[in-house]
Amino acid sequence: MQQLKGKPRKETWKDKKEQKQATQEARQQITTVALPTLAMVVLLIVVFVYVATRPTINK
Repeated sequence: MQQLKGKPRKETWKDKKEQKQATQEARQQITTVALPTLAMVVLLIVVFVYVATRPTINK
């Protein structure tokens, strides 16, 4: 059956399944990539602030 140009096509069960799988993969990447990267950035900021503001011992 040929689609009309201006009419959006109806979402099939295959489309829904692919979209659900893509969403699940994106959530998996958030936990495996984004969170550790964010943790490293926060750790670097904390270390930088500690080193920049630590008291120095003058002899």
